[in-house]
Amino acid sequence: MSIDTTNIPEQIIALKRRIHEQCPNITEHFRELETILAEEIDSIESASKRGESVIPEIAFSDIVASQVDDTTIKAVKRRGAVVVRGVFTKKKASWWYEELERYLETNGYFEQDDPELDHYFSDLKADRPQICAVYWSKPQVEARQSPNLAQTRSFLNRLWNYQENGTQYFDPDRECTYVDRVRMRQPGDTSLGLSPHIDGGSIERWLGDNYQQAYRSLFSSNWKSYNPFNGAFRPEVEGIDSPAVCRAFRTWQGWTALTKQGPGDGTLQLIPTTLSIDYVMLRPFQEDVPEDMLCGAVEGRAQAITDEWHSLLLRGLVSIPKVNPGDTVWWHPDVVHAVEHEHQGSNVSSVLYIGSAPWCDRNVRYLERQTQPFLEGRSAPDFAPEDYELAYTNRASLEDLTELGRQQMGFDKAS
Repeated sequence: MSIDTTNIPEQIIALKRRIHEQCPNITEHFRELETILAEEIDSIESASKRGESVIPEIAFSDIVASQVDDTTIKAVKRRGAVVVRGVFTKKKASWWYEELERYLETNGYFEQDDPELDHYFSDLKADRPQICAVYWSKPQVEARQSPNLAQTRSFLNRLWNYQENGTQYFDPDRECTYVDRVRMRQPGDTSLGLSPHIDGGSIERWLGDNYQQAYRSLFSSNWKSYNPFNGAFRPEVEGIDSPAVCRAFRTWQGWTALTKQGPGDGTLQLIPTTLSIDYVMLRPFQEDVPEDMLCGAVEGRAQAITDEWHSLLLRGLVSIPKVNPGDTVWWHPDVVHAVEHEHQGSNVSSVLYIGSAPWCDRNVRYLERQTQPFLEGRSAPDFAPEDYELAYTNRASLEDLTELGRQQMGFDKAS
């Protein structure tokens, strides 16, 4: 689904007038939110200064044994992020890294001309992101179709309200494989930095009908009733066509570590609070914001989080804790995230980007667009069409898919 991109400033002005009419106390709500959020940010800052991580951690073995306690689940929902340890063995993840390196080197990936850049993150780049635009290596395919990863995603999907009154928004236990790329960041690199942002577009969150429904509680008399894990309307939120915008519905963004990495290694940063989206959504309706502006929201771009409009939030930006090969990191699609400007470590920082895209009509439609690129070795449909892998040797094929992998890719119906 898409939104009308004509006369966007006029649409914003009309939206603000309507919201102020239906929620005349929105300024008071925002001040109340600021007070609550400031306490949350203070707690994040204090923990960071003590060298503590505020991002919850779960052992995969506890997921398997159904031993994740309510306190941990509440922490995950509060922070909107989690590290799941040991989804894969260190040996397996390290082997994938070695195989992936061989795949890239054997096929001359690093000798190719630099691709044309997409401009989705043009205002976010600390420099020029360099992520390997390969999608169909055997390590990537094997990781995506792993039963361990399926079990992890099922657990995380069930933290959402995925059905209500007989209506199922998505199936938490069935996954659609949303194919993404791989990061292989060298020590000393300064080209991969991304400043803080939220994926999923920007102006769409305010102007799209389904997005408005998803966030409607924030603009009501009881803004505190908003639940970031309510799946209603989420699978059909609107988007603006843009290179690199995700056209699938993801409950969680995520990646799998292939190498050891942590703070200072050019890795992921988060503002670990689900209150951040409340702040971002209500911020444009305050008196200091021009009537035709949405505080960093630009058509066809990610939502930038800037010091001009979101300085309180930025105080809470922290790097993820140290992770080992085989650990996975997950964050809610509305959580603010960034990438460290410089890799100051001594080893390559490598991850496979694999999020969670549960089975729903939107994601099934996306699978239909992704099938042929897999068979032909072309780039995944959400990404710039470099099509590097067309003639690559040792590229994954249909024969490399397991029964679960075929189902997740949309080739077979689940029994």
